Amino acid sequence: MTLEIYKSLKINKERVSFLKPLNHVAIILDGNGRWAKQKSKPRTFGHKKGFEKIFDTVIFAKEQGIKYITLFCFSTENWNRPKLEVGFLMDYCATIFNEKNKKKYKDNNIKFIWIGRRSTVPEKVKDALENLEKFTFDNDGIQLNIAFDYGSYEELEKVFQKLFKDLEENKLKVNDINFDLIYKNLYTKTVPPVDLLIRTGGEQRLSNFLLLQSAYAELYFTKTYWPDFQQKDFLEAIESYKNRDRRFGRIED
Repeated sequence: MTLEIYKSLKINKERVSFLKPLNHVAIILDGNGRWAKQKSKPRTFGHKKGFEKIFDTVIFAKEQGIKYITLFCFSTENWNRPKLEVGFLMDYCATIFNEKNKKKYKDNNIKFIWIGRRSTVPEKVKDALENLEKFTFDNDGIQLNIAFDYGSYEELEKVFQKLFKDLEENKLKVNDINFDLIYKNLYTKTVPPVDLLIRTGGEQRLSNFLLLQSAYAELYFTKTYWPDFQQKDFLEAIESYKNRDRRFGRIED
């Protein structure tokens, strides 16, 4: 399948070498509601299709040698959406990651991690996500981070609350606080910084997603709505990444 996609894209396979895979890809899964509206369907239909794409997307990323993939499914700001839509997202999240479906994550060596608040979602969502974490804990293939009730602002608030508490309890000195320590207290502490951040749906903003982790990420925006985002689209994003010059602030002499 991959070679067929290459032929259709006319990609130079020597330049896009999967012997040098991406380490960490993050995707903002945007456009579900607009996709459904175009088809005269309710927005919830789009969210359902979006959730159903997650597993196949992770499997394809794993085939490309990607070690970590983080998917933005529900933000801390999404609670402001209509109650019917939010309720559906909670119900379907608990369904798609439930006992019935978790075996395929285990069998395909996918390590599942939930990043985000755990105190505000319904108990059924919390149970489903935490049970899948426990069930796949020993997997060492690709790591899937599901960002659910996640926001960078809230994440950083939690980090500094913890560090200030450690200061008050004399477990830490002011001079001990540096970037490495901050990073080690993020939700993504087990994951390297983002190499490639993809946003589907046509919008060109980060929407409070992995702001610190994406400081030097290459950004890729596509008008394709998430339910229509296929392997071909993923490879186009990878091709774009491979053709970029990542200098990290440096300039060669």
